[in-house]
Amino acid sequence: MSTQPRKRVFVSGCFDLLHSGHIEFFQRAAEHGELHVAVGSDKTVFELKGRPPVNNETERQFMIGSVACVHRAFISRGSGLMDFEQELREMKPDIFIVNEDGNTPAKRKLCEELGIDYVVLKRLPHEGLGARSTTALRAAPTMPYRIDLAGGWLDQPCVSKHHPGSVITISLEPLIEFNERSGMATSTRRTAMNLWGPRLPAGPFEKLAWTLFCCDNPPGKPHISGSQDSIGIVFPGLAKADYAGGYWPAKIEHVLDEELLRFVEQHLFLLPLGPRSEAFDVLANTRIDEAGGRSLSRAAEACWHAILNRDVRAFGAAMTASFEAQIAMFPNMVTSSLRELIEQNRARATGWKVSGAGGGGYLILAAETPVPDSIRILIRRPPE
Repeated sequence: MSTQPRKRVFVSGCFDLLHSGHIEFFQRAAEHGELHVAVGSDKTVFELKGRPPVNNETERQFMIGSVACVHRAFISRGSGLMDFEQELREMKPDIFIVNEDGNTPAKRKLCEELGIDYVVLKRLPHEGLGARSTTALRAAPTMPYRIDLAGGWLDQPCVSKHHPGSVITISLEPLIEFNERSGMATSTRRTAMNLWGPRLPAGPFEKLAWTLFCCDNPPGKPHISGSQDSIGIVFPGLAKADYAGGYWPAKIEHVLDEELLRFVEQHLFLLPLGPRSEAFDVLANTRIDEAGGRSLSRAAEACWHAILNRDVRAFGAAMTASFEAQIAMFPNMVTSSLRELIEQNRARATGWKVSGAGGGGYLILAAETPVPDSIRILIRRPPE
């Protein structure tokens, strides 16, 4: 009696510092068929993470290929987030599987083009084990990331000189390792780790943020990184920084109310877009004026009050208004893939924006109920 051939399953990733979370992912993927693993090259790791891997590509390929449920492991010939594309096109497997923080529109679109089933798995630890990540294993760094919820660009004098306003940020626990060039203040975070090591030192928040801002912007740097990055990383909880034509805010309002932090955590969801390209220039074709600055400022104020009132619909509407004010002045923030992802999620979200300066990164959604295949965040609380 003939048996049906097993479906071929394709997964990809860097898989540096192989841990139980990787093995669980392989085992769950292998339940769908014969598992083929595309391993990111050392070059790809450096491009995406801003650091070399701990284990080189040959060692990572050997370890992954030795896992019982893996049929074959190979090193991808491409680079960047889609480094596996050539192999995927050549193999044309039946199923391509990603976890939720590896899910991007570009991957889904490629699978649709090739007629490959696209499956998104939730990132779950093996039963009885705690969650594991490469980030946690790399000397257990606790250096935060940050998200700007509204008002982003007002920390640049070229915008706030036209109209004063606020930037609202939240400091994030590093539950996952966000990609470089993704609008999550990864370059400022790297400066912080070079300055202080894997975690923030104790001390007054504003003094630490000012120190980080200065180190992130040494004399002669052509483009000044906005201080919202340093403030968002250093200040736990929510921060509202008020700008009026300078690089440093005139005032920083700081909120640590547990109910407000939980409100934001419960209603904020991230969908990956992939890192922005090296050629991305957000400052091209800008139209910065008083009307744009005023709209951005009003949206940030509306966002702040919506959070204080724990109004998810007003929160989402203010995020969208902030985003629209941004792209009116900086149209290059928007890509076609971002527009497509917004349309796909418009019905389930109360509002949206893109992380940082756009061109890639993450679509950030406000929603009343969980968004499928999204990344959840944990806001950093102050040390006890």
